[in-house]
Amino acid sequence: MGLFFRLFVLALLLDRIATFYVPGVAPVEFAERDSIEVKGIKLTSTKTVIPYEYYALPFCRPKGKLHYNSENIGELLRGDRIVNTPLEFKMAVNVSCASSCVDSTEITLTKEQSAELMSRIREDYHVHLLVDNLPVSTRLELRGNDESAVPEIYYDIGYKLGTIGDKGEVILHNHLDFVLKYHKQAGPDGVKYRVVGFEVHPRSIDASKFGDDSTCVDDHNAKPLILKDTEDKKSFHWTYTLHWEQSDIPWASRWDVLLSIKGTDIHWFSILNSIIVIISLSGFLSISIVRTLRRDITQYNRLEEEDDTLEETGWKLVHGDVFRPPRHQMILVNMVGTGIQLIGMAAVTIACATLGMLSPSSRGSLTSASLVLYCLMGLFAGYHAGRLYKTMKGRNPIRCAVQTGFLFPSMILGGGFIINFFLISKNSSGAVPFGTMVVLLLMWFGIDLPLVFIGFYFGYRKHGYTHPVRTNQIPRQVPEQPWFLQSLPATLLAGILPFGAMFIELFFIFSALWENQFYYLFGFLMIVSVILAISTAQISIVATYFQLCAENYRWWWRSFYISAGSAIYVMLYALFYYYTKLNIVGFVPTVLYFSYSFLMALTLWFMTGTIGFYAAYYFLCKIYGSIKID
Repeated sequence: MGLFFRLFVLALLLDRIATFYVPGVAPVEFAERDSIEVKGIKLTSTKTVIPYEYYALPFCRPKGKLHYNSENIGELLRGDRIVNTPLEFKMAVNVSCASSCVDSTEITLTKEQSAELMSRIREDYHVHLLVDNLPVSTRLELRGNDESAVPEIYYDIGYKLGTIGDKGEVILHNHLDFVLKYHKQAGPDGVKYRVVGFEVHPRSIDASKFGDDSTCVDDHNAKPLILKDTEDKKSFHWTYTLHWEQSDIPWASRWDVLLSIKGTDIHWFSILNSIIVIISLSGFLSISIVRTLRRDITQYNRLEEEDDTLEETGWKLVHGDVFRPPRHQMILVNMVGTGIQLIGMAAVTIACATLGMLSPSSRGSLTSASLVLYCLMGLFAGYHAGRLYKTMKGRNPIRCAVQTGFLFPSMILGGGFIINFFLISKNSSGAVPFGTMVVLLLMWFGIDLPLVFIGFYFGYRKHGYTHPVRTNQIPRQVPEQPWFLQSLPATLLAGILPFGAMFIELFFIFSALWENQFYYLFGFLMIVSVILAISTAQISIVATYFQLCAENYRWWWRSFYISAGSAIYVMLYALFYYYTKLNIVGFVPTVLYFSYSFLMALTLWFMTGTIGFYAAYYFLCKIYGSIKID
């Protein structure tokens, strides 16, 4: 239990580290009455999973041109279109009632605009704003059956565009009560302020003219602003109030409330229990297989010394065929090379995120870092693919290198290109702009492919891996296999244990992706990834051993797709999550959800398949090198 306790403490420390900011990013300090710009990010909904840019709806616009300033390629791929708004706050200056518009205090909607607003409200869209790199959140109180109990406090990212009334009427939130929190400290240049909280309480107020006392007062009995698609024109006001509060929250901890949105409390016991179960089962399998192998090796070597005429049995019987190159070896090499590239990218990305270099406060940094690292890992992918292809005595290295470089990017970019058409048809901000597509292609052809070719060249030039036994010229016939060693049953059985290692973490990942939450549990993700890799390798070794004992030497392909069985369960979990946790409506959102889920499962398929392949390969080299064969 000491090991498990240390892992648990390590996870806690890494989890706290992961909430820190990117090294080198300093807090912005303001003096009293300094201007603070409010920016719009996007509109999101858990019902449609289709983001829209801020000005897709008729919000008040600033004077002059709109300035979009996305900081990296990751923000563009996420659908973030950060833009200026007419809102501008003054540090520590309260505002009792003000119009959000600059030129005119009144907005007039056309019939089409009213219908669009009503549609977005029914789809439960949230509006996202930004102040000093801190997103706005809505404070929610959850009370149980006991009204006298202290309510649980949750924070929802953004604020709801509107609500549906008891009679089905569509109510627009046209008034925002902002609460900005500041941390004050004395310095050599006087008192300085730091923004440490940004909350909003949206309301609906139907006032005939701006300036009425009923326009901005906190009157919950005020008449709400109801939208109707039968009205040719609808006039109303976008208004807000601003209240500043002094807070003891330090600047480095201002994201803490956002990282516990919608009750994403860590189920410490469940995660620890999963780790214990996986380690215990993996240890049991390892001990069993090692003990059995020692007995087999001792028996084979004793029989070899006593009588050379005795017939070989079990896995020793196929020693002359076990390293025979498989059919379609080039495709297998391409897939293993792709897996190496993805494993390297994931390992470095998770390590950097665990150290706090890719925190949620740096929007899009995780995606941007993953893209860059994937391209750089092309060197290792090419090297391993080239050397493995040389080991299999491949005769067409140029074609193999090209296929290795094209396999995964063509799938992802091709699938993304098709998905992009669906997003464009919805005028979504999630649609990748043409310029970003060009950048992605340049990264692929200018960085990734050349590195794959260079790595493949050096890998193919080296000697292939040395095998401990020679391969016979005539292949043996494979006998009929038992049902549990057939491809589909073996894949499904082998995928259960690795999936058990990650399904809890998978819940948090899906919640972050599809339910508008932040994912920051990189410390746990690193531990779960290690456990997943270990369990996948051990399952691959056990499956390969049973296969060889059944005199089936065709392990190359089977070690890959049997080890990747957990990806099938990930796709099944995506289906389960869709029907039990989400409320996605519409054809296009459903297509997007399952398309992205399939690409995630495909990525995991390459990674776990590669881990299982190399585990089985080194296992066979080890055991066949331990027996005496003439």
